[in-house]
Amino acid sequence: MGFIRGESRNQMHLYPITLEELVDENNPVRVIDAFVNQLTMDELKFLRTTPANTGRPPYDPKDLLKLYIYGYFNRIRSSRRLMIECRRNIELFYLLNRLTPDFRTIADFRKNNAKAIKHVFKAFVKVCIDLKLYERELVAVDGSKFRAVNGRKKMYNEEILTMKLLRIEENITNYLNELDHADQHDQKPSGYTSEEIKQKLAELKQRKETYQGYLTELKETGETQLLTTDPQSRMMRTKDGFACCYNVQTAVDQTSHLIAEYEVTNSCNDYNSLTTMAQQSKDILQVETIHVAADKGYDYRARAQVQEASGYWALP
Repeated sequence: MGFIRGESRNQMHLYPITLEELVDENNPVRVIDAFVNQLTMDELKFLRTTPANTGRPPYDPKDLLKLYIYGYFNRIRSSRRLMIECRRNIELFYLLNRLTPDFRTIADFRKNNAKAIKHVFKAFVKVCIDLKLYERELVAVDGSKFRAVNGRKKMYNEEILTMKLLRIEENITNYLNELDHADQHDQKPSGYTSEEIKQKLAELKQRKETYQGYLTELKETGETQLLTTDPQSRMMRTKDGFACCYNVQTAVDQTSHLIAEYEVTNSCNDYNSLTTMAQQSKDILQVETIHVAADKGYDYRARAQVQEASGYWALP
């Protein structure tokens, strides 16, 4: 008895298989396709919904939105990975009609339409309400820390900048003293040549100007942190220590476990977020009263008065 063998790669078919046949009737991509096709992109404030009369034709925002939603459901966040999937994934062949946008197009679409994508989420919630998928009586609110791209070395506050400026001043003084000592004794500086020391001094002065600019920006804006890669993220405490993160607040329906509302913040803790999330959940679910459950991390008095925090309350 032999192995199970596939057919020859050179086998010809009299009736070619279509993409419609390769995608099952219950495949989620059909839901994504139907949902996006009924959206009005102009009303949702998407950019480039009308192609220009000249120049290269752009991609339809609906096609790029389908790709973005597909990546969300399949945990594919990288624009480069989505580009690769467009070239080998049968589901995306069906969803995008074999379009293959490059990673820059995908990334720019996501960056330039952030607010419009939030409107798409609200439109999806309304569809789920019409289908009676939400119980709309009790939602659970919690915050999650999502790592930013910004590294810890690219995070600055007033204390860090002050220490760096003091260290630079010390290094500049040491290099200048070394040059003066070499001139007085008519000898070469130890360790480095005069040209190398002058180059290091120029680099230190440039870094000094950069850090002074950061310090001025902090004072003018009133912010306590400055992150250069992800300016909107903040250094936060996580279970693995401190890291540059976003604080994502999420409200989830009790019965369906569907997300009713979310908000991306840079608040380092959950204080003062519960009322906002409860009010937004109440508005989007279109109810007069909603019950909200949350842990004691939302109560600033919880550390001192743990027994007083009930964790359950109603928003009339």
